[in-house]
Amino acid sequence: MTVVRITLMLGIFCYGLHAQETPITTTDSSPLPEESVDDDGSRVAVLGYHVFHGTLPATQMRIPTSKFRSQMEAIKKSNIAVITLEQFLTWRRGEGDIPPQSILLTMDDGWRSVYTEAFPIMKELKLPFTIFLYKNYVGSNRGGRALSLSMIREMVSSKLCTIGSHSVSHPFPSKIKKVAKEGPEAYEKFLRNELGTSKKFLDNTFKIKVNTYAYPGGYYTNEMFPLAKELGYDQLFTVKPGKIRRDSPRYTLPRYIVLGNHDAAFNAAMVFRNGARVPTVPISLPHPTKPEPGEIIASRLPDIEIDLSGVNNLDPESVVMRVAGFGKVPLNSDPKSFIYKWTVSRPLRQPLCEITTQWRLKGKERYEPVIRWSLSLPYTSICSLCFFSNFLIASRITLIPPFSRISLVL
Repeated sequence: MTVVRITLMLGIFCYGLHAQETPITTTDSSPLPEESVDDDGSRVAVLGYHVFHGTLPATQMRIPTSKFRSQMEAIKKSNIAVITLEQFLTWRRGEGDIPPQSILLTMDDGWRSVYTEAFPIMKELKLPFTIFLYKNYVGSNRGGRALSLSMIREMVSSKLCTIGSHSVSHPFPSKIKKVAKEGPEAYEKFLRNELGTSKKFLDNTFKIKVNTYAYPGGYYTNEMFPLAKELGYDQLFTVKPGKIRRDSPRYTLPRYIVLGNHDAAFNAAMVFRNGARVPTVPISLPHPTKPEPGEIIASRLPDIEIDLSGVNNLDPESVVMRVAGFGKVPLNSDPKSFIYKWTVSRPLRQPLCEITTQWRLKGKERYEPVIRWSLSLPYTSICSLCFFSNFLIASRITLIPPFSRISLVL
């Protein structure tokens, strides 16, 4: 009984670690039966970007051009291959091989900054990428924010850029749900337009055959799968993070959406359980932290601290720290050094841990902008419990108290 309890708990824990490669579907969908393609051990991280800007501050959708360049340079210097969309599709069909750790770069919507900010970097570093375009945006000007058709053609002619569909109107989930309530006929007509008209527009305008689709907002329903197959779509992408295997379901492929104002998604995408790892892109913070941003730590029970001695007029009682998986944590502070510290109370379980800190100034009601950074664990540390669990199962070892009681709280 002791062995069963221990291995069950460890098995649940280890499943959580591997969920990144097999994201949980958030709809009640039952994808169409897949053609039989065996997993070959290779993994692909698909990165999704939106807007780039050289001077405006970062937001979730908008990434500073300098930060994007740093990320691309880090990938370029690593041993992880950046593959083309065609290489990805050939591999997925079981008709070709790719490196064991690969990256596919994508950019959504059709923002002009893809051409003005990102494309020069991609040309310089010779990195292939795919743009997922929605019909009503590209070529529409939209105050000078959208890609023109000539810009798209120039990027495609470089042989670095390929095109996928992102619908006609980029409907938000609320719109899709509203139309679905109008009945099956109205919903099919709506979907046929969004998926079919967009594909026809892209095929005819750019003289290509589009066979990939990125769900706007990552939202999808059962009805989309057979229609996508009928219309000629082969691979469809969500916004759920995770690595793609050769045998991953083709209608719900995971993708990491890289945000401009923090690095957790990018860092998670760049860690591969089968060996490779892109070095964390260094970021600078206005206040010293321990561990430093992106630092790989050995202990799963680290001390986390931030030095706020450089904050003038700090309200010392207002400092709030949140740690991924723990929420708001109780801080110990030194009133003389203004160092705020928390010791992790249970072992970290995920390969990346994001920390945020905020505070107010004396006499102010609003909090200052959030400080955000992350730390990393080596996979040998994270997976040690998984190996231990497998060892117990394979060896059928019976643990006796008190060791069994100690193991249960790991």
